[in-house]
Amino acid sequence: MSVAENGMRQFTVVWLGQIVSMLGSAMTWFAFTIWVWEKTERPAALAFVSFFTYLPAVLFTPVAGALVDRWNRKRVMALSDMATALGTAAALILYLNNALEIWHVYVISVGAGFFTAFQYPAYAAAVTTMLPKEQYARAEGMLGLIPAISTVFGPMLGVVLLNRYGIALIMSVDLITFLAAFGTLLWAHIPQPTTSEVGAQSRGNLWQETLFGFRYIRKRASLFSLAKIFMAANFFIAIGATLTAPMILSKSHNDATMLATVQMIEALGGIVGGVILSVWGGPKRRIHGILLGGVGACLLGMVWLGLSSQLLFWALGGFFFSFFEPFIEGVNLSLWQSKVEADVQGRVLSAKYAMARIPFLLGILVSGTLAQDVVAPFMQGKSFFKQWLGDGIGAAMAALFIIAGVCGAVIFLFGYASRNVREIDALVPDQIKS
Repeated sequence: MSVAENGMRQFTVVWLGQIVSMLGSAMTWFAFTIWVWEKTERPAALAFVSFFTYLPAVLFTPVAGALVDRWNRKRVMALSDMATALGTAAALILYLNNALEIWHVYVISVGAGFFTAFQYPAYAAAVTTMLPKEQYARAEGMLGLIPAISTVFGPMLGVVLLNRYGIALIMSVDLITFLAAFGTLLWAHIPQPTTSEVGAQSRGNLWQETLFGFRYIRKRASLFSLAKIFMAANFFIAIGATLTAPMILSKSHNDATMLATVQMIEALGGIVGGVILSVWGGPKRRIHGILLGGVGACLLGMVWLGLSSQLLFWALGGFFFSFFEPFIEGVNLSLWQSKVEADVQGRVLSAKYAMARIPFLLGILVSGTLAQDVVAPFMQGKSFFKQWLGDGIGAAMAALFIIAGVCGAVIFLFGYASRNVREIDALVPDQIKS
């Protein structure tokens, strides 16, 4: 067996373990979504869950990336998975003692986000050392399938278990599935990168190494320009990602089965897109996959979701919203993995993540407030909006979907007006040779 074949075999085993673990986590977070909504019936409450998940990930990822480049990446991956499982265990204990409160979910979300800060750079950098660069896009397509598969089957299994057995059993199953991820990581061999010239020159104290990733991107005009496209678009994409569940629950009179159905079909779109990317490997000019994928997700996904008022059309909008995600995120990450030296990818990819996620975090934070306190009062009493979108807070969220989708599409199209972005494949040389 060749080195490349052995690397892909080990990567596939780790990937399968993550699928099992993420399936359990998806069931738990689906149950939390229903639980929080039933407690509050406020979109802002669900937005805060997402906010507290992303906040530590965004703030701490640059530091985590510097540590990932210093530490053994396999060990970081395993310990961060274990710590996330401990958060679920804490929620289970509180629930069994009738002590679980909304603020507990926020705290657990903060913990999950903190350890995600380590998971993202560690997993992304591990792909670079396990596989040849020709397989990066396929690997990212496979990784993109993990949340898609878990979102298809997580809500479906979650709603069945929730209705029959309750949230406690779901969290117990989540803890059992964690063993699959932990076990496969212990088995797999994840090589450490060799030291490059750039990596050797970048060594310093933790603060210097944390800032290195931002300086690296700032000095490379094409990478910086691409990062700015994502910074602008992610604010609007966050609005769609955050308000999907509360909008559907509001318009369907808290129908958990309908929400699970939409989320399942939405994730099916991600599976189809991920499979296509895994088999195809993406377009030769990767920027087309990124920019056109972004336009498709915004127009066919977010705008369509906002215009819809029935299960079939919600499902269709959700399908396309997720279908294009592997091309946006997977192709984008594979491009960065080939353009950045392997031994500094923890820091550079973490800086990229933080730059893109700060606007995403802002979009999460303001989405519920915009819907409740800005759009809803503006629409009140106006028959035009009522005719097309209905009334109430659900209609306000739908209108916000449409606005955000159009703005996001315009931003991705703007990427073609920038030579630095449009010709990034040619302008930035590959740093990974095989």
